[in-house]
Amino acid sequence: MAEEKKVNAAPAKAVTAVKKDDAKPGFFKRIGKWFREMRSELKKVIWPTPAVLAKNTGISVGVMLVSAVVLWACDELAQMLIRALFTLVG
Repeated sequence: MAEEKKVNAAPAKAVTAVKKDDAKPGFFKRIGKWFREMRSELKKVIWPTPAVLAKNTGISVGVMLVSAVVLWACDELAQMLIRALFTLVG
């Protein structure tokens, strides 16, 4: 086997410690920062137009109504089956 050549990387730089300030900002400064960040994030939101909002609401209500009817039908079917079973058995 051939010997692998070891490539030397750049010499390591001396690491200097950075002094970190562990002091926590005051309560009101943290609250103010939170509100500023929230406001900047809300500016990025793409809000729906009234037409899109109405369309999405209509679709949601329609899906809920269809789901309710299907659930009601399944409940009625199960109720009829149980009544028929009790009639046959007892």
